[in-house]
Amino acid sequence: MMKIKRIYEDYSETDGYRVLIDRLWPRGISKERAKIDLWIKDVAPSNDLRQWYYQNSENPKQFEEKYVAELEKNHASLNKIKKSLHDKNVVTLLYSSKDKSPPHANVLQKILKA
Repeated sequence: MMKIKRIYEDYSETDGYRVLIDRLWPRGISKERAKIDLWIKDVAPSNDLRQWYYQNSENPKQFEEKYVAELEKNHASLNKIKKSLHDKNVVTLLYSSKDKSPPHANVLQKILKA
């Protein structure tokens, strides 16, 4: 099972293996409070893509295509996260954005489930 959760939400035992999928450490969160098992910065969208999305948020499909292309170029990080999650029953992808459903988390979840 794979869930998506904002890192500012309370930790839960049911989160399972917790993976931070942001490029920058979340503001105001200590490492103890975060309880992160894995942080792979390189699976987050590039700064250019992130800025493009906020100017073009009405094009989620185009964002997905661009993000998948970035991930394919950075296959080492994607393989690292896949290998780390291979034997985990429950995984929670953590993000810090204020968006209720950040597009990169949804795309990454889809790729990791495949």
